[in-house]
Amino acid sequence: MEIKVMTINDYDKVYKLWTNTVGMDMRSLDDSFEGIERLLKRNPTTNYIAQVGNKIIGVILCGHDGRKGYIYHTAVKTDYRDKGVGKTLVDATLEALEKEKINKVALVAFGSNELGNKFWQSLGFDKRDDLIYRNLSINEKNV
Repeated sequence: MEIKVMTINDYDKVYKLWTNTVGMDMRSLDDSFEGIERLLKRNPTTNYIAQVGNKIIGVILCGHDGRKGYIYHTAVKTDYRDKGVGKTLVDATLEALEKEKINKVALVAFGSNELGNKFWQSLGFDKRDDLIYRNLSINEKNV
């Protein structure tokens, strides 16, 4: 397995992995080629793929605002789970954030995504019950 910085050339394979992963929610604009290209340009060092040969088996997206990192769309192909792929991707992202002097990282996981929440808990990501997550869609085309 090889861990590599994700580039926009990986998009088609990554998108296929996301859309075949239970618990993922894709947005029409944010997760489009253009949306992911924008994220990668703004955060060129914090997004990774796991690859075996030329097959992408895992992905993690992460960006930051200069203060806090945010993890998005982490997925591992079903037949490669429980082999350390997800943890390796998270470790690569956390190391990249540390190099950029980012000291805290957050993520949002659907409450119904039991497998995902179990994974994040196993890596030490605390569930916050003291916060209320709020969302406002400012573009009605982003469904």
